[in-house]
Amino acid sequence: MHTVNHIFLVAALAALLAGSAAATELTIRGDRFCLDGTPTFLLGCSYYAALGAPDDIVRRDLDEMRRFGFNWVRIWATWAAFDNDVSAVDREGRGREPFLARLRQIVAGCDRRGLVVDVTLSRGNGVTGPPRLGSLEAHRRAVETLVTALKPFRNWYLDLSNERNIRDKRFASFVDLKELRDAAQALDPDRLVTASFAGDIPGDALRECLLTVRVDFIAPHRPRNAGSPAETEAQTREYLAMMKHLGRVVPVHYQEPFRRSFGKWQPTADEFLADLRGGRAGGAAGWCFHNGDQRDDPRRAPRRSFDLREKRLFEQLDEEEQKVLAALEARK
Repeated sequence: MHTVNHIFLVAALAALLAGSAAATELTIRGDRFCLDGTPTFLLGCSYYAALGAPDDIVRRDLDEMRRFGFNWVRIWATWAAFDNDVSAVDREGRGREPFLARLRQIVAGCDRRGLVVDVTLSRGNGVTGPPRLGSLEAHRRAVETLVTALKPFRNWYLDLSNERNIRDKRFASFVDLKELRDAAQALDPDRLVTASFAGDIPGDALRECLLTVRVDFIAPHRPRNAGSPAETEAQTREYLAMMKHLGRVVPVHYQEPFRRSFGKWQPTADEFLADLRGGRAGGAAGWCFHNGDQRDDPRRAPRRSFDLREKRLFEQLDEEEQKVLAALEARK
């Protein structure tokens, strides 16, 4: 308890020194997100390795995001890729410096800019960096560490477990997720939390998410294939209809759709924009411009948001991705 109190005091001091305590507030009203009380569609961007990026890169990227019309970013608190572990918590869920302080700093910078931050946890499967959060105790401690450290800020939400349904070491049961949700709520009753899902969420799992875990919104990671953009509108309507039937309707947030350089299918700018349009037309509350490393390159370059040590995100995007940005900026 002494450690938790110490983290909270440090976090509060950092927020006060930054002059940014609760400048931007994220809430939910029905199936919509609200920014400072106004219903707002969350248009976001993957920015996974932010905790390892130099100050100038982060500052310029965040300013660019605002120019293109983005109002949220996704940052991982357990990110270790390319022999570079920038996780804000260690394998046992304890704060890991200087990266926890870096997370507070970036959340504060986003707060000043009116940006929401998605802070994501994942149980490690050993593919990117060392194993982490291998026990429920460690995972709960990580939730407590983050919620306590970032409590002064109201512009962030927590993804308890990225793609919680994948059946390897990343798997998090609904029983575990409920305990993690309860741990977060005990420290900060108004903190918004979710647990993302790989693929479309079937009805039985949706029921558990809503009524057992009681996530504040759902975050399905839709399938990554050429047919996906044309299906998003109908899938969104189906989620909303299923939730109405279950008696609890929450926002549908497309936190991690398809991306370039992931597999054989290379989505075009038109397909990104069609997916976004489909989500909005179907009633989704948020969508992410997802990006990542180049899987068919020996160095996995460009790495985009997966590695921000040397280049800004917006210097690493290819021609199709730049077309997406130009279209978003034109529609502001």
